[in-house]
Amino acid sequence: MTPSPIVRREAQRDIDEAALWYEGERAGLGLQFVDALDALLRRVAESPLQFPSIVADVRRALLQRFPYGVYFIRSETAVEIIAVLHLHRHPGTWKRRLT
Repeated sequence: MTPSPIVRREAQRDIDEAALWYEGERAGLGLQFVDALDALLRRVAESPLQFPSIVADVRRALLQRFPYGVYFIRSETAVEIIAVLHLHRHPGTWKRRLT
């Protein structure tokens, strides 16, 4: 069984904020965002190397329906989610989270 990715506190905050915003736009849309993200996180955990490396050890997976990217680092033992960001609003935020 593939272990679930580790979601950093900042990334969880990104997820919560996006889900709340979508839910405010239309009832149920926030849940659809979370469902799409959960499916993508399963893919990331199962096969992280299928996603492109964007800088050094950081890879990015894109949600299909929503304009968000999941930025993560893969180690020998885990996949760590460092950010879940809107691709047009916060494109460089993940860089500050590498430390």
